[in-house]
Amino acid sequence: MDRKIIHVDMDAFFAAVESRDNPELAGKPLIIGALPSERGVVSTCSYEARKYGVRSAMNIKEAYRRCPHGIYMHPNMQKYKAASGAIHEIWSTYTDVIEYLSLDEGYLDVTSTVNLFGGANAIAWKIKERTKQEVGLTCSVGIGYSKATAKFASEEKKPDGFFEVPDQAFFQKLVMNRKIEGLLGVGTKSSEKLHQMKIFTVRDILENQKRVIEVFGKRGRQIVEVANGIDDREVVPYYESEAKSISREHTFQQDSTDLEYIKSYLLLFAKELSLKLRAANLYGQTVTLKITYATMRGITRSETVEPTNRMEDIYHAAVKQLDRVSIQPIRLVGVGVGNFTQTREEQISFWNMDSIEKNDKKDELNKKLFKLQQKYGSEIIKTAAELEAEKKIQETILRSDA
Repeated sequence: MDRKIIHVDMDAFFAAVESRDNPELAGKPLIIGALPSERGVVSTCSYEARKYGVRSAMNIKEAYRRCPHGIYMHPNMQKYKAASGAIHEIWSTYTDVIEYLSLDEGYLDVTSTVNLFGGANAIAWKIKERTKQEVGLTCSVGIGYSKATAKFASEEKKPDGFFEVPDQAFFQKLVMNRKIEGLLGVGTKSSEKLHQMKIFTVRDILENQKRVIEVFGKRGRQIVEVANGIDDREVVPYYESEAKSISREHTFQQDSTDLEYIKSYLLLFAKELSLKLRAANLYGQTVTLKITYATMRGITRSETVEPTNRMEDIYHAAVKQLDRVSIQPIRLVGVGVGNFTQTREEQISFWNMDSIEKNDKKDELNKKLFKLQQKYGSEIIKTAAELEAEKKIQETILRSDA
C-alpha cells in the first residue's frame, strides 16, 4: 500500500494565538520573544514582521533594528500549550501514528485510516476546517508519499495552505528547476559548498549525483535521495515514556546570585517535571542541576535518588546540588530528571517505616491533586511554597525593573 503522510504546520503559531485573543494585533508586525531592552531571541513573529526580515531565532536587538515599529511581547507558554493540546486532539481523531515535532508541527501517517475518512485529502481539509473553527487558528497542510514530500507540500502554499505531492514523478517534475535551498535538509553550509561546486538547482544535483556523494559522503547520498524524492523514514510516534530525560530551564534577564530567587525557579520547575512524570506514569532516578554562569561557563551536577515523581523530592535534590556549587553571577538555571523506571520500590527497614508511611499518604494526596490538575489545569491548586516562589520571582523582577 502506498504511504499517505500528512504534515501540519501552524501559521506563525505564537503570534497567531496572540492575534486571535486580541484582534487589535491582527495585521501588525508582532514579534514574540524578548523585549528590545532584554536579552533573548525571536521565538516567532507574524508574517507582517517577516516582511522586514525578522525571523525565528534572530537576536532580539537585530529584530528591533529591522523592525523598530513592531509590537514586541513575551511568550505566554501556558496559552500556547492549551492551543497546542486542542490542535493535537484534532489530529488524534484521524490516526494514532503521529510524530510531534513541536507544539505546532507534526507528521501524521494516515495510510491505514484513509478509507475510514474518505481519503487523505478529506482528512487534510477536515484538519484545516476544524483547526479554524475549534481553535480559531489557521494551518498549512501538505500531503505526500513520504515525510520529506509532505513537509515540502505544507510549505508550498503558506500561509493557510494546502498542497499534495502524489508521487515521485510529480515531485521531480515540480522541483527540477528550483534552487537547492528548497530541499529538506540542505542548510546554509551545504548550499554554500554546493554553490562552490557550481550546483545551484535540483537539476544540477541530479546531473552530478556521483560527485555530490564523493564530496559529501553519507550526507551527499541523503541530498541525492531527497532530490530524487526518495525518503523511507517512518513516522515515529513520540511518547513521554520513551524520552531519556525531561528538563526545564530559564535564562535570567539579569545575572543573579540571589539563592532564594534561584530556588524559586527550581521549585516551579520541579512541579512541572512532577506533572509530566505522573502523566507518563514514570519515576525518575536521577535529578540534574544545570547552571550557566555570567561568564558563559556551564556546569551540571547530578544526584541519584530513590525512584520518584514527587515535586518535593525533585526540588530537594536540585537544591542540594545548588548548595554545593560556587555562587557566582548566574545567567541560566535548569533542572532535569532522567533514568526512568515504571516502578517505585523504596528500601524498607525498621528505621524508615514511619517515613515510608508518610510518603504513602503524600502519594495518595498527590494522586487526587493530579486528577484535579488534569481536569482543570495545573494552576487550579497551588501549595503555599509555590505561591511564595511566584511572589519571590515577581518581587525580584519588579525590583530589577525599577
